[in-house]
Amino acid sequence: MSQLEEGDEVAFRRLTRRISERAGVPLDAYKDRCLRRRIAVRMRACGVHTFDDYRQVLEREAGEVDRLLDALTINVTRFYRNPETWDRLAANHLPPLLAARKGALRAWSAGCASGEEPYTLAMLLVDLAPRGADLARCAIDASDLDRASLERARAAAYPPQAFLETPPELVARHTREEGGQRVVSDRVRRLVRFHRHDLIEDAPPAPPYDLVLCRNVVIYFDRTTQERLFHRFAEALLPGGLLVLGKVETLLGPARDLLELLDARERIYRRAA
Repeated sequence: MSQLEEGDEVAFRRLTRRISERAGVPLDAYKDRCLRRRIAVRMRACGVHTFDDYRQVLEREAGEVDRLLDALTINVTRFYRNPETWDRLAANHLPPLLAARKGALRAWSAGCASGEEPYTLAMLLVDLAPRGADLARCAIDASDLDRASLERARAAAYPPQAFLETPPELVARHTREEGGQRVVSDRVRRLVRFHRHDLIEDAPPAPPYDLVLCRNVVIYFDRTTQERLFHRFAEALLPGGLLVLGKVETLLGPARDLLELLDARERIYRRAA
C-alpha cells in the first residue's frame, strides 16, 4: 500500500468512526465496498472530494448525518419482486401456515424500504384468508432505517412501474388509480404497521413471528453481522415459522441449527419445532 493509499485509509476510518459516534450506527458492520460507494454519493452531492473534507461537512451541517443514513439504506424494491418466490409462498407455504395459525398470522418484513414487500404480503393474505376470516388477527411489522422510505410507505401511493412484476389481477383487486399513481387499498394497508428500526442494533419489533422476510439486505453486511442477523431472525420465529431470504443470500452460522431448508431455489427456511 502506497503512502497516499495509507493516508486515504486512515481518513476513511476516521470518518466512519465519527459517523458512528454521531449517528449511533456501527458502520463497521457494513462491507467496505458498499460503505465507500454510498459515502461517495453524499460526498459528490456536497461537492467535496476527500474523506476529511466530508467529515468537516458532517460537523458543520446537522442534517447531513440523516441524509447519509438514508443513503446507506438499500431501497431497490418492487411489488411482487422475484415473482417465483411469491408464487411459491402463495401456493405452497402461506395456506398451511394460515391454517395452522387459524388465520392469525404475524409477520415481519425486515428492511422493508418503501413498503412494496409488506404490502405484497398483505395482498396475498387478504386473498388467501378463508371467506369471512377476521383479518384483524393478521399483522405485518414492516421496518426500515430510512425515514424518507417509510414516509412513502405510509402514503401507499406508487407509480405504475412499481407493479411491473405483479399479476394484473392482484393490482386490480388491491389498488386504485389516483392522480396517475396506484394507491393501495385500505383493507391491505390496515394489515401493515411501519417502524423506524435499525436492523443491526435494535431487537425485532414485536416477536414472536410466523413469518420473517428479509430479502437482499443482509448481503450488504460483513459475515459476522450476517450470522448475528440470521440468528436473530431464527430466534424471532415461532416453531414452524418461515424465514425467506433473497435468492443470492446463504444462511450462515448458528441459525443453521435452528432452521431447516424447505426450498433451496427460493431460499425459504422453517424454524424447527
